[in-house]
Amino acid sequence: MHTIWLSGAEWLAVLRIGLGLWWLESWRHKDKKSWFAGGGITWAAGIAAAHRWPAVRTSFERFVAPHPRLMAYLVAYAELALGLGLIVGFLTPIALVAGAVLNLIYLLLMIHDWAEQGQNLMMGLISVTGLLAVSWQSWSLDSALGLFLR
Repeated sequence: MHTIWLSGAEWLAVLRIGLGLWWLESWRHKDKKSWFAGGGITWAAGIAAAHRWPAVRTSFERFVAPHPRLMAYLVAYAELALGLGLIVGFLTPIALVAGAVLNLIYLLLMIHDWAEQGQNLMMGLISVTGLLAVSWQSWSLDSALGLFLR
């Protein structure tokens, strides 16, 4: 498919790179000192404790609360890895699936916050679109290395 300026595959690469920049910004704007000291997980614990769905509270208490430091590092560096991976197009299908899952987790945790819902829905939609449309076929290390061929 050709468009006026770029091919369809190149527009998908633009979308993928834009999503990667969005993830990179999610990582960059965190106050790392506070986040790694437990601030981010403490904030999320307050939201989970007051959540309207008991399953979210229970899951948070079972999986996240016992390991706050590990989870803080896991979330922050997952966002960094997603951003870098999508920007350079390395292991792109894995990054797109992981990003969609992380957005779903954020969406479920922040279900009452309309601003967060919009961001996570948009990022999730871009992830699914990028995955189904094979967005790594142009401008990516995956393409250059012959990984994940169609």
